[in-house]
Amino acid sequence: QVHLAESGGGVVQAGESLRLSCAASGRIIRLTSMGWYRQAPGKQRELVARMTYDGNTNYKDSVKGRFNISRNRARTAVYLQMNSLKLEDTAVYYCNLQQLGTDFWGQGTQVTVSP
Repeated sequence: QVHLAESGGGVVQAGESLRLSCAASGRIIRLTSMGWYRQAPGKQRELVARMTYDGNTNYKDSVKGRFNISRNRARTAVYLQMNSLKLEDTAVYYCNLQQLGTDFWGQGTQVTVSP
């Protein structure tokens, strides 16, 4: 079983930066991708950024140029650098890992952006 633990969330003012971290543990054999999703109040969970096994990335249009996803060499940690944060970025952010056709999720970390 794979376990994911997020950290780095908090309350910041618009325009500031925040860096989220996710530590992965357990049996990781056929990893397909790692990434970040978020869910704002009253809305569905949406993709923020994703990185495939070979390093290809995909970003939600509204965060392109502001957010950057990265990982360690062992593929046991994934990070999300968030710059120029906006009020619309307020949400619970979830770490995601996919392997063998199965999705694994962290418990989430709250990011709140104030005016």
